[in-house]
Amino acid sequence: MIIAIDGPSGAGKSTLGKRLAKKLGLLYLDTGAMYRAVALAVLEAGALPNDEEKAVKIAGNSKIELSGEPEHLHVWLDGRDVSGLIRTAEVSQGASIVSAIPAVRRILVEKQRLLGKRGAGCVLEGRDIGTVVFPDADIKFFITAKLEARTRRRFEELLQKGEQTSFEHTLAEINQRDERDATRTDSPLIVAENAVVIDSTEMSLDEVFEQMLQLARENKQRGKAG
Repeated sequence: MIIAIDGPSGAGKSTLGKRLAKKLGLLYLDTGAMYRAVALAVLEAGALPNDEEKAVKIAGNSKIELSGEPEHLHVWLDGRDVSGLIRTAEVSQGASIVSAIPAVRRILVEKQRLLGKRGAGCVLEGRDIGTVVFPDADIKFFITAKLEARTRRRFEELLQKGEQTSFEHTLAEINQRDERDATRTDSPLIVAENAVVIDSTEMSLDEVFEQMLQLARENKQRGKAG
C-alpha cells in the first residue's frame, strides 16, 4: 500500500504521516527532509540555495537515505546523520528555495520512487506526492487548514524545539512558502485527482488521524476483496 499525503506548510502532514505509518506498519518517507538535506549540502558547500547549477549537481551526486521509526526518523547525507542539522530555520528556508528548482525536483522524485518501492508499502508526505511522485498511489490525502491555524501550529512547534521566533515571522515564512509552492512552474501544489481533502482548521490532529486511518483501512480491505 502506498499512501500519499500532500498539503501546504503547517497543515500537520508530518505528524499525521508518522502516526499513520506506525499504526499501519508501513515505511515512512519524509520527502521534505530530502530537500532539506540538499539545501544543507548546498549551504555547507558555501553556495546559495538559489544557485541552480550548484544545487542540481549536489542533488544528483548526494546519497540520501532515510531510516528508523517514524517518530525517530534518521536522515543520512552521504553516510552522515544530519537529522538535527536539517531542522534549522536557515535550512528550512533553503529547502523551500531548492525545491522550486525543476531539475532538483526531478532528481529527488526518482530517489523518492526508489525508496517508496521498498518493502510492503509506505506513507509519503510532501507537496507533489499524489500528483507527480506516486500518481497511482492507493490512497491520496490533501491536508489543509486556514493560514492562521497553520501558522499557530508551526509557531508552537518551533517554540517546543527551543527556536527563538515570533508569530509574525512564522506567518511571513509560511506565506513565502505558500507563494513558492503555488506558483512554481514545476510540480506546483495542487489537489491530486481522486484525493481526499481534509480541512483541519476546526479539527484536532487526533480527529484528522482517525478519519485518515478509517479510510486507509477501508481501502486496504477493498484491495484484499479485489
